[in-house]
Amino acid sequence: MKKSKAIIILLCALLVLLGVGYVDLYGVDAEGTASASDISLGLDLAGGVSITYQVVGDEEPDATDMADTIAKLQKRVENYSKEAIVYQEGTDRINIEIPGVTDANKILEELGRPGSLYFIAETDKDGNANYSMQAVTDAQGNVSYAYALNKTIDELKADGSIMLEGTDVKTATAGSIKDQTMGNSTYAVDLVMTEEGTKKFEEATRNAYEKGETLGIYYDGSFVSVPSVKGVFSDGNAQISPMNSYEEAESLASTIRIGGLKLELEELHSKVVGAQLGVEAISTSLKAAVIGFIVVAVFMIAVYFLPGFASVIALGIYVALVVLLLNGFDITLTLSGIAGIILSIGMAVDANVIVFARIREELATGKTVKSAMQIGYDKALSAIIDGNVTTLIAAAVLWLLGPGTVKGFAQTLALGIVLSMFTALVVTKYIMKAFYALGLKDTKWYGIGKEHKPINFLGKKGIFFGLSLAVILVGFITMGVYKVNSGDALNYSLEFKGGTATTVTFNESYTLDEINSQMVPLIESTTGSAVQIQTVQGSNEVIFKTNSLDVDQRQALNQVFVDNFGVDESLITSETISSTISNEMKSDTILAVAVAIICMLIYIRFRFSDIRFGVSSIACLLHDVLVVITFYALARVSVSNTFIACLLTIVGYSINATIVIFDRIRENLAEMKRKDTLEDVVNNSITQTLTRSIFTSLTTFIMVAVLYVMGVASVKEFALPLMVGIACGAYSSVCITGPLWYVMKTKLVKKQ
Repeated sequence: MKKSKAIIILLCALLVLLGVGYVDLYGVDAEGTASASDISLGLDLAGGVSITYQVVGDEEPDATDMADTIAKLQKRVENYSKEAIVYQEGTDRINIEIPGVTDANKILEELGRPGSLYFIAETDKDGNANYSMQAVTDAQGNVSYAYALNKTIDELKADGSIMLEGTDVKTATAGSIKDQTMGNSTYAVDLVMTEEGTKKFEEATRNAYEKGETLGIYYDGSFVSVPSVKGVFSDGNAQISPMNSYEEAESLASTIRIGGLKLELEELHSKVVGAQLGVEAISTSLKAAVIGFIVVAVFMIAVYFLPGFASVIALGIYVALVVLLLNGFDITLTLSGIAGIILSIGMAVDANVIVFARIREELATGKTVKSAMQIGYDKALSAIIDGNVTTLIAAAVLWLLGPGTVKGFAQTLALGIVLSMFTALVVTKYIMKAFYALGLKDTKWYGIGKEHKPINFLGKKGIFFGLSLAVILVGFITMGVYKVNSGDALNYSLEFKGGTATTVTFNESYTLDEINSQMVPLIESTTGSAVQIQTVQGSNEVIFKTNSLDVDQRQALNQVFVDNFGVDESLITSETISSTISNEMKSDTILAVAVAIICMLIYIRFRFSDIRFGVSSIACLLHDVLVVITFYALARVSVSNTFIACLLTIVGYSINATIVIFDRIRENLAEMKRKDTLEDVVNNSITQTLTRSIFTSLTTFIMVAVLYVMGVASVKEFALPLMVGIACGAYSSVCITGPLWYVMKTKLVKKQ
């Protein structure tokens, strides 16, 4: 590489870093568009709109119908935000919280008022018209014509004229179709029926088609569409066309989707709520991120000299690009998303560490710096690609199949992985080449690796296996004891169990910091429960969410507010709320993780041509998860919505660390000499990658540790188990993975 080219590369890297960094800080215009402050934040970090619906009718709704309605509403509101949550409040109310928005009216307008949806035959069995075109006069005296019912809904149900209801529709989506005669495109609504709905829809369309009639779609007191039926639809798929515009098609599709709710709902009230973690959580997390990055940067430079400096520049570009693309892809950032970014930063550092370790190994054999860099990158490539691709597969599956919280994690993780591979394999590489071209060719700038005597890890495998089994066994015993004594194996928070929401209207406005310092300790001592807080914008109203409280606890809590803050007791209300992590969300998460594990297993089998590598990887992955769950059980750390993000982070981290060691085993097996034994190969491979395992774990641990030290209580609850998981991942990758593969390999050979 010529010096002129080297200078251009360094200038480009510097300009990208400064340019993207400037956009991250200040945006592209005076309003700060595309800046870090413009990133959409989740309900836990920024707050959003809270909408409460009440079931229409005098009778108390059935629990099954409530659960089904909540599940369908959850799917519906995820169109606005993957992080939106839906939960039951009291016996007949449903609360929806949508992050990142402040205009409740807009949301209500787009969401629509959930009501009942019916597909109505044009005529009854006797040929009487169920609906007809009628004149309608508005308040200004203007006359228009629209379809209207000739009977009541009850009458239509009684004579069998209602062919389907909204619950029979599985999905409704807006789209476009091409006119076969004219060749132009028009808009339509595609319908997919449920299994039962398919049979009903076939009967409805056959009845209408044979009579040459329409099929009215009636929602919330009026007809939204009265399409002609052009054939019999027996496969459960149908199309409503033509629509005048895509917006009209999307509006109708949205109406049909929301009309599929089992219960008829009406809006009770809406409000803009504040962040659950507060502004302090964001500011302290940002400070922690900056400090953590500085510490990692100093560490990389101190350990790896010039390559370390190159990686720091590349990591700076990486962080700047992540912030920029969070805006570009309009990703809503939550605490789960931050977990994904932390993991991807750890993997970005890991990729550099793998390369640098390889370069030093080559320098130790007497190769030139130029040759060592080329060979180092070539040898490190397979480990980096396999580790990142394996984790990327997991992220893709989690995004496709997981619920909202998991999707947020998967999005940031996938984005981070792609960028980390680019910065490690391209940016760092060319910056190092540029430094070399500018005359920094002395090996002292790069460091020379030292050959370490192989450590007999396999000789201690019995101790390692026994220790791991003992820890996991202690975890199961602890969970069993707590299950018997308290009914809960783990310390589940209200996200898993539900609880009580106490709404208090104070005489004056309190900041979230004041609430945390003055009120939370009193509430916790009175109720014995952790507290979640939501402030309501434009009012003195504050919502305190705790675990379920009995009558005495509620009364005691009310007295706390009366005695200490002068609150009028009539301005205190309490409602029982359901868990925000529904059974469906739990099952979706388990399914997503299971499919992700299977996909990772297949990939590892394909890449390593030995299923035992895959089985060992998955076994160690499960080991790390179980150890962390043991920590949750022993330390009684609150199991909240961050629990899922924490375990997913550990899954991604564990599999990446394991792949690196397996890659070295694969390489050494190919170069195995006659005198070498399989035991020697495994011990050598683990020893050769030991420095990488320690340094990568250390840098990631530092990032999380700073977050723990500086973070608010909710952030600490997330960071502490994550630190345990990182430490456990380092232990399992070094002490469990290789020995487990060796045992499987030798046992299988003996059986043959």
